[in-house]
Amino acid sequence: MANQGAKKRKEENARHMAKLRRLIIASNAVYFVVRMLIFYSSFTWKHWIGLVITSLAYAFPYKQLDQMAKPSVTDDGELLDGGFDMTTGGICGYLHDVIYITCFVQLASIISGKFWYTYLVIPAFGVYKASGLIRGFMSQGSEGGVEDDKSRKKREKMERKASRGQVVKTRTR
Repeated sequence: MANQGAKKRKEENARHMAKLRRLIIASNAVYFVVRMLIFYSSFTWKHWIGLVITSLAYAFPYKQLDQMAKPSVTDDGELLDGGFDMTTGGICGYLHDVIYITCFVQLASIISGKFWYTYLVIPAFGVYKASGLIRGFMSQGSEGGVEDDKSRKKREKMERKASRGQVVKTRTR
């Protein structure tokens, strides 16, 4: 019964990665069949470049997720860890978002080339997250800034209240 959680995580990750692989293959197959075979008369070199870009946009996040999902084993083959939990947020969630946005862009670009602008969401979100990180490092004037009278009094009142400790008032009936 040891390592049941690790075994379960390993199986969940394998199923999850297989599902992502099927999504990527299906998106590429639909794009290829519809864009290259059905609408072959309007297929240009730009569409080849789009296929290469989407393939690369699938490959990098998929490889990263695959590395995260790999289980750790000892030298004798005993399972130590089932891999990273693919349902968590953070970088894992961002990599999934890139794959899903790529899928959308690839399939929607069959209809119109203007859907390629949707890819601008990825760097825009990166800039948004980076600006929050940069803003956190920059001081907001809290150290040497001028404090107005109202905020100073409020701060002092809060400090006095904190130094006294919390008094719990209860109502008696």
